[in-house]
Amino acid sequence: MSLADAAPDRFDRRDLLWALAAVVLVNVVGGVPAVLGGPDSAWFEGLIEPAIYPPGWAFGVVWTLLFTLLGVAVYLVASEGLDERRVRVALGLFALQFAFNVAWTPVFFTLQRPLAALGVIVALAVLIVPTTWAFDRVDRRAAALLVPYLVWVLFAAVLNYRFWVLNA
Repeated sequence: MSLADAAPDRFDRRDLLWALAAVVLVNVVGGVPAVLGGPDSAWFEGLIEPAIYPPGWAFGVVWTLLFTLLGVAVYLVASEGLDERRVRVALGLFALQFAFNVAWTPVFFTLQRPLAALGVIVALAVLIVPTTWAFDRVDRRAAALLVPYLVWVLFAAVLNYRFWVLNA
């Protein structure tokens, strides 16, 4: 029986541990690039910031929340059974788009290439759409959990564009 079919009282410790593991994994994989080379560099501090740039602390809060939602979404999809093709397709698309997510930080901050990073984040935004669709085919709740992520990535793409324009 899948989690989606289970009554609320049937959600056991094992389900909770798998969900927690997915959340932690997505947060660790998603957060590592920022720890290795994020916005604390002299190069970044020397850039002209767009007027819409949020306070620095907001990024950690927002990304942690979004990665947590993504982890729950991954758990919901995976709990439907890895033997199902639609689950494997959804998780494969998730891994592909997440690779672009992870790649953006080193391209922007370490390589100091805002235009190349813009290409990465636009590709990421494009890939989130079929990922959301594929998640929806497995679990509508999981797809809904990706919507705030898409909105934030679109905002981040605008920020990236503005950084490029202001500092070219």
